[in-house]
Amino acid sequence: MKDDLDVLLEEYLENSEFQKEWENLEPEFNAIQALIDARKSKNMTQRELAQRTGIDQADISKIETGNGNPTLQLLKRLADGLDMILKLEFVPK
Repeated sequence: MKDDLDVLLEEYLENSEFQKEWENLEPEFNAIQALIDARKSKNMTQRELAQRTGIDQADISKIETGNGNPTLQLLKRLADGLDMILKLEFVPK
C-alpha cells in the first residue's frame, strides 16, 4: 500500500521540471539510503559508527540527512566501520 509521501511524489513527478531535478539528485539519494540501510543492517547507531570510524557523529548525521558532501575517502572509512566495502559503479543509461 502506498503511503501519502509516495502518492505525493508520483504527483510531483508528473511535472517535467521536478522530474528532471529528481533524476539529477537520485544518485545522491541512493547513496544516502545505502549508507542508512547498511548501518541499520548492522544494528548500529550513528554514535557507534562514529566511534568505530573516528568520524564525528554530527558529520554522519549530516551525510544521512543530505546536508553533507562526503569524499570517496570518507565513504570508504564509513564502509570500513561497517565492515563492508564501498562499491561504486557506472551503468549504461
